[in-house]
Amino acid sequence: MELAYYSDYAVRLVNTEEPARNKDSLTSVEAVRELFGANGQAARRATDADVTRFRSVRARLRSVFEAADGGDETLAVDLLNSLLLEFPVSPQISGHETRDEDGRPDWHMHLADHPSNATAGYAAIAAMGLAFHLTSYGVDRLGLCEASPCRNAYLDTSTNRSRRYCSDRCATRANVAAYRARKRLETERAADTGRSAETAQVTTPSTDR
Repeated sequence: MELAYYSDYAVRLVNTEEPARNKDSLTSVEAVRELFGANGQAARRATDADVTRFRSVRARLRSVFEAADGGDETLAVDLLNSLLLEFPVSPQISGHETRDEDGRPDWHMHLADHPSNATAGYAAIAAMGLAFHLTSYGVDRLGLCEASPCRNAYLDTSTNRSRRYCSDRCATRANVAAYRARKRLETERAADTGRSAETAQVTTPSTDR
């Protein structure tokens, strides 16, 4: 498993909140546990106290995406480095529960955390995964959805660095909005042209005698 895979942990946590819509789904310990996905053992460590701690880490991870989206690479790296220092992990080789076609362990890199609580474990994995993604693909691959008012975080894995939206739904909505805006502008310009032509006809002096 590539270590950059763990960057999804960061995206999942950041997107539990939609500030522009005043929405926040991170309101219970059950919501915290859902973020761990298939990692049930880690999820079971979560307690009610982790809700507040997860929100704090979420704000810091969003700041990384905001800095990257705003073109401030140095700030994005500095913010991420502070998380890496606070929440360290130990990379280890793992082959548990996976076998190749010959029955041998399918060895891969795994991030082993040694947390004091569920938040520390999740933050360590999310920060390290995001760091691997950033250094492998570039800071400009961390973005925030351009479809207002969404602003969800996403990781751009396109071949030409062209991604601008967090999902196909937001891309479609933005394209429809842009099309309607163009049509309104065309209609307004046509109306202005018509009014200008009428005004010119009225103000042009007649040459008939």
